[in-house]
Amino acid sequence: MQPIPIDLIRGRKKRSGEVPRVPKPEWLKVRAPGSENYHRLKGLMRTLNLHTVCEEANCPNIGECWHHGTATFMILGDTCTRSCGYCNVMHGTPKPPDEREPVHVASAIHAMDLTHVVITSVDRDDLADFGAGHFARTIAETRARIPGCRIEVLIPDFKGDEAALRMVLDARPDVLNHNIETVPRLYRTARPGGRYPRALEVLRRSREIAPGIATKSGLMVGLGEEWDEVVETLRDLRTAGVNIVTIGQYLRPSLANLPMVRYYTPAEFAELKRIGLEMGFGHVESGPLVRSSYHAHEQTASYEASR
Repeated sequence: MQPIPIDLIRGRKKRSGEVPRVPKPEWLKVRAPGSENYHRLKGLMRTLNLHTVCEEANCPNIGECWHHGTATFMILGDTCTRSCGYCNVMHGTPKPPDEREPVHVASAIHAMDLTHVVITSVDRDDLADFGAGHFARTIAETRARIPGCRIEVLIPDFKGDEAALRMVLDARPDVLNHNIETVPRLYRTARPGGRYPRALEVLRRSREIAPGIATKSGLMVGLGEEWDEVVETLRDLRTAGVNIVTIGQYLRPSLANLPMVRYYTPAEFAELKRIGLEMGFGHVESGPLVRSSYHAHEQTASYEASR
């Protein structure tokens, strides 16, 4: 008997029970990338065999960010050990880490002459240190080449391992980011490999271990959460000591990902920003196209100016 073929999208099955597709509102339409600098950066990434979350996550801001010479590097390969419902990164069994990658990333940052860089990764639950050592080496290699470059790391939860978190913080990044992503009620479907209390604990513990390093987190809306749940999640982040928060619209990457329930309006994003600032966050970046690393250098500069 022949096996029944399964239609997979980046390691995930298509979801059944589809909801009708809703046309994007005008405020979410962006120009297709194609500038000279965009193609230059794309060529540089391929030459050094590097991955960016800009490409892997189908970020709508890739044209703008790459045109201005900024990118978010994704280390530890392009295959994630978890399968979050909202994420477009490949899910499966990853290859062993490339030991040359920290040098390659640092070389690319040097070649691009960046003053602020974001380094993130897939989840690597298969590794003893969950990839923390790779983060630390990448930070060290970058510091050696560009001492004045501001380094932001967007880390996984390392399954709550404190030694892994300390390893990254001991390398002295300027910003420690871990995205909360969604409200606690939706964690089971949106982030089955994660735990809401664990995500908050990563952020709280980071402030406790290294109070001089700014903490940051990001939240998506449009997955079916209620307004009060969003506000309560912001309150939880502030209680955990988070300094910078980003709020953006969830956009469904493929039919294998969770459906988008509704679009938030620019006015609603503006209201969430007002609420966040009133809570005491040093900086709130809130808008339809906002992603965790969008205008990251401006977010950090704004927070530092508010201190």
